[in-house]
Amino acid sequence: MQETHVQSAPHNIEIENARFMSGVYKWMAIGLLLTAGVSFYISTSKEIAGMIFGNKILFWGLIIAQLGAVFFLSARIKKISALTATLTYLAYSALTGLTFSFIFLVYTQESIFSAFLLTSISFIGLSTFGYITKKDLGPIGTFCHMGLWGLIGFALISLFFPNLMSGTASKVYSLAGIVIFSGLTAYDTQKIKNGNIIGNEGSEEDHKETILGALTLYLDFINLFLMILRLMGRRR
Repeated sequence: MQETHVQSAPHNIEIENARFMSGVYKWMAIGLLLTAGVSFYISTSKEIAGMIFGNKILFWGLIIAQLGAVFFLSARIKKISALTATLTYLAYSALTGLTFSFIFLVYTQESIFSAFLLTSISFIGLSTFGYITKKDLGPIGTFCHMGLWGLIGFALISLFFPNLMSGTASKVYSLAGIVIFSGLTAYDTQKIKNGNIIGNEGSEEDHKETILGALTLYLDFINLFLMILRLMGRRR
């Protein structure tokens, strides 16, 4: 009997991890659908779109609110309630929809759909690899995080020198972003799975872990999508 219990324990852990990751993917999908729905709705309203993108104070206020929601969830996840974590995540997804509605104004719907389809296929493959591989993806995560800071730095500099983000440099930036967020997708999936606390399934802490994991993969997906759209998207 003891031997049977020892053999079944790893199997039970895999089942619990699978259920946990299923919840992470579910909430990630809910966030993406909310973002897509808000973005599309805003893009169909010239009045609202004009108010958002015609008012720099409002636009940057929305950007700051997005960043605040991410930092709040990441820093306070252990102290806030599961309901607060969920509402903050949904609010962030909606805010992202407001600011990302510009892609429907800049790019053709065919380009957006193609980029989304390619991102979805890539994400599924990369996340599946991160989930099933036994290899430690820590070094890849470290490299990609370093590269991410490089992308952020270059983007900030380009605000003052717009010519830096034109022509070949723009394509290189997008390709680098695709590589970086591809690596982060696999790395974050493995990290989220390994970070699941076995035995607390169904608890409030488990739900907060799920929301934080969903936010992480949501960010990977959104950024990968934007980089692919920048590279292959056709402008109106």
